[in-house]
Amino acid sequence: MRQIPVDTSGAVVMVAKSPQVKVRDRRTGEIATDTETGAKLMTVDVMFAANEEVEILSITVPELGISGELAMGTPVALTGLIARPWENDFNGQKRHGIAFRAVAVTSLAGAAAGSKAA
Repeated sequence: MRQIPVDTSGAVVMVAKSPQVKVRDRRTGEIATDTETGAKLMTVDVMFAANEEVEILSITVPELGISGELAMGTPVALTGLIARPWENDFNGQKRHGIAFRAVAVTSLAGAAAGSKAA
């Protein structure tokens, strides 16, 4: 499936919801893992503001890619963000959307505090 790199250089990105463990199967409680590395996956909801538009995106990221305190409102950097279109059939109904995945979500709270002190 096609992976589309997302340019975040002109965007303001803040945590909308703290990281949560990504569940693969809600019926069994199975935790989602990366197919290549086996790392546990997390989701972080972020407010993504660019081009005078704001959206809430749910980003999947490996657990080890989360750094710093990611409380609501924390400014963050998204490393290696990609968008991946998806489509499936569920109970006879076609569903589609865009999944977002990043290599890392890093808090910028310390960097912002450091630049204000200078």
